[in-house]
Amino acid sequence: MKNPKLEVLTPHNSQLIIIDHQPQMAFGVQSMDRQVLKNNTVALAKAAKVFNIPTTITTVETESFSGHTYPEILDVFPDKEILERTSMNSWDDQKVRDALARNGKKKIIVAGLWTEVCNTTFALCAMLEGDYEIYMVADASGGTSKDAHDYAMQRMIQAGVVPVTWQQVLLEWQRDWAHRDSYDAVMNIVREHSGAYGMGVDYAYTMVHKAAPRNTSSHVTLAPVPAK
Repeated sequence: MKNPKLEVLTPHNSQLIIIDHQPQMAFGVQSMDRQVLKNNTVALAKAAKVFNIPTTITTVETESFSGHTYPEILDVFPDKEILERTSMNSWDDQKVRDALARNGKKKIIVAGLWTEVCNTTFALCAMLEGDYEIYMVADASGGTSKDAHDYAMQRMIQAGVVPVTWQQVLLEWQRDWAHRDSYDAVMNIVREHSGAYGMGVDYAYTMVHKAAPRNTSSHVTLAPVPAK
């Protein structure tokens, strides 16, 4: 029987869930720099928008404890319904399960807080009860300590979760630089969010291809595109 996890992620076979990326939840993250965590999560959201990835955003106890989803994520999805819960485990909420089912994709990419609680319980239940494949975005998720995050990732991996990073997901969705419909948008995400890689793209634009400095709308091809 074919192993579905051997299939790369594509815009046609995957969906995204963003779990509890809210300020109070982020306050408790100690497994990585919180600003980097936010950067990575916003970049992942932007990538999902570019590739029209079905996206579910869920929150917990917004008014009483956790605060609202990061405004940068809300800016990416201004019309998206936010699914509010009381349960630590998103899978326990029927609204969330219904949204995932409507999206109709078995590969679920997960970015959430905290890794050891909300991510782990959701992943295990979604695989056991929903027959989904889970791709956990390790650098767009955070735990209350490095051990908490790392051991939660190990537990999930042992159970069959696939660990990924946000940029890995972005580039799997792009796959071929000849895909011109998404090329410029992907390069803009890279330039804004990918650190040294983005700096390298800026350098190539301005110093090699002689684009105007600070022109974020430059349409310069940095990879060969085969003739049609």
